[in-house]
This record gives sequence, C-alpha cells and structure tokens, in this order.
Amino acid sequence: MFVSHIDDIEKVRIGNENVKGITKQVLIGPPQGWSDYVMRRFSLEKGGYAPRHSHPWPHITYILEGEGTLFLDGTEYPLTAGSVSYIPSDADHQIRANEDHPLVFLCIVPPEGDK
Repeated sequence: MFVSHIDDIEKVRIGNENVKGITKQVLIGPPQGWSDYVMRRFSLEKGGYAPRHSHPWPHITYILEGEGTLFLDGTEYPLTAGSVSYIPSDADHQIRANEDHPLVFLCIVPPEGDK
C-alpha cells in the first residue's frame, strides 16, 4: 500500500541540450508496489519541451493543465486539459508546451521506460 501527496514527492529537474524546462515526479511505480507500470507527472514551463524521440515501449498521457502540442509520427495534435493519448512503441513523438502556457501531464510507462 502507498499513500502520499504530490507536494511530498521529489521533483527532479531534467536538463540537457534536447530538453527545456521540464520537472519530473515519479508518483507510483515498483518501489510503491505497482510492479507493471510507472506513473510520472511532468511539468513543462512555458515553451518547454521534451526531445523528439522514439523507444521500444508504449506510453499513455493525460493532460492535467495548460496547453501544448503532441508531435506523433509526423502529425501535430493540440493538447489541452483533459487531452489523452496513446503513443505506441517505436513511434516518433515529442511533447511541447505553448510559449504562453505551461503544460502539466501524467505519463504512464512500463518500468523500462523510466530510466
């Protein structure tokens, strides 16, 4: 069993030349008893982005707040609070926050996707 609050979970700033303005929190995963998946919360600052990339595992996202764009296999999709997506294995993708709005979302991956 695991019970906590978002304010009590460590925030990790992600930074490299391919990433801008991202904070990550691992909410629930194997250490908390959910051995099959990892639920993470990402906060992107205004104009923040993850790199365009692909990987051999799928993931799902749920937008909690803000506005942004999901690039998925050559198509851009607008994102707003309540948007959901399934990103298949090996799909080329990227999530970006709009220049005038931050973006906060949940992302669920298998454990190998949270390295």
